[in-house]
Amino acid sequence: MVIFNINGSKIANAEVASSPLSIEAESAILIDATSGQVLFEKNADAAREPASMTKMMTEYLVLDAIKEGKLTWDELVNTSKYASSVLGSGQMIAENEKLPVKDMFALMSIYSGNDGSVALAERIAGGSEDNFVKMMNDKAKAIGMSDKTSFNNVTGLNREDLKEYASKTYTGENLMTARDVGILAQNLLKDHPELLNYTKITSQKLRPADKSPMTNWNWMLEGYKDSTYRKGYAYQGLDGLKTGHTDEAGWCFTGTAERNGLRLITVVMGAKTEAKRFDETRKLMDYGFNNFEKKQLVNEKTALDEAKVASVTKGVELEVPLVTKNGLSYIVQKGEAATEFKVETTLVEEGKRIAPIKKGDVLGTAKITYKNHTQTVDLIADADVEKASWWRLMFRAIGNFFSNLFSDIKSLF
Repeated sequence: MVIFNINGSKIANAEVASSPLSIEAESAILIDATSGQVLFEKNADAAREPASMTKMMTEYLVLDAIKEGKLTWDELVNTSKYASSVLGSGQMIAENEKLPVKDMFALMSIYSGNDGSVALAERIAGGSEDNFVKMMNDKAKAIGMSDKTSFNNVTGLNREDLKEYASKTYTGENLMTARDVGILAQNLLKDHPELLNYTKITSQKLRPADKSPMTNWNWMLEGYKDSTYRKGYAYQGLDGLKTGHTDEAGWCFTGTAERNGLRLITVVMGAKTEAKRFDETRKLMDYGFNNFEKKQLVNEKTALDEAKVASVTKGVELEVPLVTKNGLSYIVQKGEAATEFKVETTLVEEGKRIAPIKKGDVLGTAKITYKNHTQTVDLIADADVEKASWWRLMFRAIGNFFSNLFSDIKSLF
């Protein structure tokens, strides 16, 4: 099997592992959550209906709004007629009922509530699902999802199920490829790891007075390990991410699990039964954890031989030491020595390397390539450089003038 990056570029020209996998689903993918390396794929670029996996993008934009201060967890959100009447999973809130964002989000992420999803989307987008859908499609492009992905609603329901609420602006059905779902999940976890605090919950009441709790549709959650009915599906380290099902989409699941510092993301689309989507996910997870491991190739705050210093203009010092801002890790087959890699460095233009410079300022980038898979890390100043006084700069200029003059004279003889 050949390893690829999530965007489709080949990582290794040689066979790195003999894959025993035969995945019984229309499409699937297995990736490393940190680097985006693809460890297995099947029909990963075929566009299919994602059903409720659509809600990962809805969750993404809600969490963005909270992070940007446009929304708070305790703010009350009103339930419109549309939100209260939408079919499918949920159907737990009444028209004009108000619940805090945190409860609406729990309804969406734990119970896959279509009602909570619509209510949150309408709150963020001024009461218009179409406005929110535009945000979804814009976000998809911004994080590198392909043109095969398109959204027309926030829940993943079919237009037929939405009836009079189906968009007149965005026609067709929601479509995503397994690769694009992987890209979405990877970016969502990178930008909002707090999502896992919700997706790992097996059951929770929406309101304290409710008779029954919302039950998570994800049977593989590690939290189900003591469940009478689901312990046979519970998977060590699995804490998310999103199920989905419609008659047209089949049974779908995006899973994520972490073991020994390695977090994997799986996507299964178009499985034949509810249980099969979890069976196939287990195959993918076992294959990833049993055959691959993370290797740290570059440590955080490390000086690279290819760019140990950067020249500085108008500084007390003429150079500043450089180190990597972050570390970089790669996924390799277990037992493989990750010792040879290529480094290509680029400094920012000289006009941007002018004192004063503060420790931590980004002064360049390094592209680290291992087996044709490239990641980029910022190169940052490892010390402050104060701006030189005009007196120092004048004498430095005079010194440079005479140094160049003597060199020119010497070259005549």
